[in-house]
Amino acid sequence: MFWEMIKTIILGIVEGITEWLPISSTGHLILVENFLKLDQPKKFTDMYDVVIQLGAIMAVVVIFWKKLWPFGKKNNSRPLNKSPFGQMIKTDIFIMWFKVLAACIPAAIIGLLFDDWIDNHLRKFWIIAIALIVFGVAFIIIENWNKNHKPIVTDISQLTYKAAFIIGVFQLIAALFPGTSRSGATIVGALLIGIARPVAAEFTFYLAVPTMFGASLLKIVKYATDDEGGFTSPQICILLVGMIVAFVVSVIVIKFLMDYIKKHDFKVFGWYRIALGILVIAYFGIKAMVK
Repeated sequence: MFWEMIKTIILGIVEGITEWLPISSTGHLILVENFLKLDQPKKFTDMYDVVIQLGAIMAVVVIFWKKLWPFGKKNNSRPLNKSPFGQMIKTDIFIMWFKVLAACIPAAIIGLLFDDWIDNHLRKFWIIAIALIVFGVAFIIIENWNKNHKPIVTDISQLTYKAAFIIGVFQLIAALFPGTSRSGATIVGALLIGIARPVAAEFTFYLAVPTMFGASLLKIVKYATDDEGGFTSPQICILLVGMIVAFVVSVIVIKFLMDYIKKHDFKVFGWYRIALGILVIAYFGIKAMVK
């Protein structure tokens, strides 16, 4: 059990770093588990790779709480009306949440319909590698293109429902193909339609909250109601430790990323993805030939 705790701590660190940097958390977890595999059934590890992200999501809730909580008189620039109840409603935050929900629609529909099929057919090393490389190239191309274009949207309040839905379609790509990176796909989509980097990153953080809560709930319910028996006490401990570590690391990484993108673009992540994708193909290719 001690070694299992060490492994889940390492996996929590990997999750906390890679969930928010546009380099694919699921892809990294799948790859790391080839070298540092939890001594648990495959059904548990598949569920673990998704549910551990709840810790990372809680970091977003804590850091951006004032921008996410839609109730309260304090700093309420757009109350619903002048009634005591209306003054407690922050309409600008409610509108932002409606846009987030609009962006969630594509991935939510596909996730509910094809979750098991995706796990069984698309969690392959070559798919991860291709997704890493393709979106790495996309980051470099789009950032070069961006140099000559001023962003149209420079504040999250300027996002339209149409723009939010388009970003959601890009998120769907990440839901289908491990290695794409949910944050990477949504940021690429946002940059393509003229959204400034800080706004793209912030909306990506907000979008992660319902998306990953929903995906995690789906995985937990499926695993808990599985015919083979659901959670054991050690598995609950492993999951909780992984989430706590992911939360702590995510707080640090989110603050770093928000400062980083004020002065830098995303090309460094593109080059990293390309290098990692090539390394993955080389490693698993050699491994297959040795067998």
